[in-house]
Amino acid sequence: MKLVDSAIKNPVTATVGVFFIILFGFIALFRIPVQLTPEMQDVEIQVETLWPGASPQEVEREIIEEQEEQLKSVEGLVEMKSESFRGRGRVILKFQTGTDQDAALLKVSNKLNQVSQYPADAEEPVIKATGTESDAIAWFVFQKSSGDPADVAFEKDFIEDHVKPRLERIPGVAAVNIYGGREKEMQVIVDPNALASRKVTIQDMIRALDMENRNISAGDLDEGKRRYIVRTVGQYRTPEDIENVIIRQVNGAPVYVRDVAHAKLGYEKAQATIRQRGKPTIAMNAIREVGANILAVMEDIKEEVKALNRSLLTSRHLHLDQVYDETDYIYSAIDLVRQNLFVGGSLAILVLLLFLRSGTSTLIVATAIPISIIGTFVMMAFLGRSINVISLAGMAFAVGMVVDNSIVVLENIYRHMQLGESRLVAAYKGTVEVWGAILASTLTTIAVFLPVIFVQEEAGQLFRDIAVAVSCSVALSLIVSITVIPTLAARILRVPKALLLEEGKKGKVSPFSAYNLFGFASIPRAFSRGIAAFFPWIYRSITLRLVLVFLMTGLSLSMAWFLIPKTEYLPQGNQNFLFGFLLTPPGYNVEEFTKIAQEVETELSPFWTVELEDERGAQLQGPPIRNFFFVSWLQQAFMGLTSKAPERVRELLPIVYRSLAKIPGLIAVVTQASLFERIGEGRSIDIQILGSCDLARLVKLGQMIFVQVRDVLPGSQARPIPSLDLGNPEIQVIPDRVRMASVGVKTSELGIAVDALLDGTKASDYWHEGTEIDLTLMGKDEYARRSQDLKDLLIHTPRGEAVTLGSLADIRLVTGPSQINHIERQRSIVIRVNPRAEMPLETALERIESQIVQPIRDRGELGMTAISG
Repeated sequence: MKLVDSAIKNPVTATVGVFFIILFGFIALFRIPVQLTPEMQDVEIQVETLWPGASPQEVEREIIEEQEEQLKSVEGLVEMKSESFRGRGRVILKFQTGTDQDAALLKVSNKLNQVSQYPADAEEPVIKATGTESDAIAWFVFQKSSGDPADVAFEKDFIEDHVKPRLERIPGVAAVNIYGGREKEMQVIVDPNALASRKVTIQDMIRALDMENRNISAGDLDEGKRRYIVRTVGQYRTPEDIENVIIRQVNGAPVYVRDVAHAKLGYEKAQATIRQRGKPTIAMNAIREVGANILAVMEDIKEEVKALNRSLLTSRHLHLDQVYDETDYIYSAIDLVRQNLFVGGSLAILVLLLFLRSGTSTLIVATAIPISIIGTFVMMAFLGRSINVISLAGMAFAVGMVVDNSIVVLENIYRHMQLGESRLVAAYKGTVEVWGAILASTLTTIAVFLPVIFVQEEAGQLFRDIAVAVSCSVALSLIVSITVIPTLAARILRVPKALLLEEGKKGKVSPFSAYNLFGFASIPRAFSRGIAAFFPWIYRSITLRLVLVFLMTGLSLSMAWFLIPKTEYLPQGNQNFLFGFLLTPPGYNVEEFTKIAQEVETELSPFWTVELEDERGAQLQGPPIRNFFFVSWLQQAFMGLTSKAPERVRELLPIVYRSLAKIPGLIAVVTQASLFERIGEGRSIDIQILGSCDLARLVKLGQMIFVQVRDVLPGSQARPIPSLDLGNPEIQVIPDRVRMASVGVKTSELGIAVDALLDGTKASDYWHEGTEIDLTLMGKDEYARRSQDLKDLLIHTPRGEAVTLGSLADIRLVTGPSQINHIERQRSIVIRVNPRAEMPLETALERIESQIVQPIRDRGELGMTAISG
């Protein structure tokens, strides 16, 4: 073979080639993106539409169903889900693997353009691509410096204007999101009695405030050598400008805004509760760009946070703390795999030394390990892969395989040298003779792993890095075995005279070798002699051979049966993060969620006020807590914590459950975050209840299944999505159309008036310190503190009459859902089940299917399926 002959005769060229492989391998190692898991190319698009003040039923009927009607036929769509909340709706579209994301976005946008009409006060739908890479790599919280009495919630505008842009400029950061806080708004607070006495309606005020807040260009004016631009400047600059607006003329006298209201700079109503270690806070996260090196991005983020804390935030008495860092677990996971890689390589070398019985031979074969593994990094960079626990596991798996070809080549070279041939001749002949065999062996190995690369589904994307790592490593080991191994053997391989083969004689081991001094030589020699003696005996009879085949096969199957572990799709891992969903009774407001948070914090605070080394920490029933957060938003609440002892984080589970059990009516599901949490839904089973029937019947069936799950799978955790309670309180204002027509009030006018006086409605915009904020018209709190006061709310009619809301409408207190979900355009409730850790997921799935799902299907109550998340 020309390649073998050239490598043997030109050792310098072969050496330079090895150095180049190692050099480019290390360059690629520092350039390849590093992350926890492989990138999953899921194409998922969300369409979110805001409709302030609308109920979930109204959002479902007026927005979601209209959008689903158009989106159902989008090309490549695999699954369509939707969620209807108070004031907003969301449609989630999942496309086939391999779909072009930009093309899918365009198709969705075109379909949405075909929606005939949206409610007048609904905002334009926002389309965005989401997926597994949209999860945050870091979370931060803002805290006020000690001694500053100001509420951190009022700093949201400053954070959005000054902190967020600084972090989004960092290369590799795709987006920064801010949660919590209260934005500034210019509030025009109306006195309903004053409006009624001056015969002014809410519509009059909104119209006047908006029309007077305009800058209008009037062209330009030439005079002499100059051209002047003429503009009518009417935008509000101060609260006094707003109060001086004339709403209308009544009996020849102007009615100013100041006569019926006053303007002030305030903050919007709190919509969420965000707390960290017992203090209110504002949370912020960072999302990386696809393909960016997460380790490098995180280092840049940390440096920028340090700079912000030293300069910009100091003047505002703020401090930015990082409470979650994905790279912590990445470092630990990758270090563990890297350690296994080194241990595996060392063990492979020891085994080689044990059986080859020569330090020189072991050194020659062992060179295949670093060359093949380091060279694999070049191939991974060329193929656009990343360094993660999966790819490193593939390399660790390949360590024991890359020496196979080299062993075969070296052993044949050694045999030729024992026959008395020169090293150069033995190196060439020994390599060429086995070239075909090792090529076939390499191709069969690659043929096992290579097909995984072409699988487009989730499993294929997940395990593609293993296939790439093993295939590239084994292919490189083939090249090393026919170039580097014969080159080294031709220069440094020695055969002791005692081992030279003579005609009719066998070689023997030198009794003076260092290998023999420790007595290790007898082990492989005894093994080989035993095998050599066994073969002639077994060849004597066909019966013995058949018995041996059946015996070994049966033994293998028996060992596999007894040693087989429980079946799981993906390992759980041991991530230092507990996450809990909290299901509360419907209708809780922000203040009640804050009370719940404070109760939980009272129970858990002793755990974050101590250190691992403290004596008080040793007396606790679990490890100290590093960080704890509590978030409530739109009737949803969740919490999470990390431990100062990462390996003991699961010990905090019973402590957390004990603290949550003291809160009446609360159902909690707390689990340890999975290593592959982004892929699918973790270690869970989803029971989907689908039907076009009324919500009450759907909820009743969901409640029945929720109870059955706890009986069928004792110790499991179940969480309904959405809630199984239709008791979300709602006050409905039912217009009396005859009475309203008699006083000249339309339903839309009544609705706007009630919205403005109770919750506030946007009338226009206001420029404050170079930033546009909302100009909101709202009523005084004293007129709407209790539900029974609504009937006495004064409404002024266009005819100049002052009437109460109770005289124009019937006010009813009813209950309804807080959220309505759809799966494939059908109303749905999902019961998400997390079996206990020792129960295989397959067993849990079989029990749910046979004992819960199938009986309901047989009764024909609703269509439903059970799927593994």
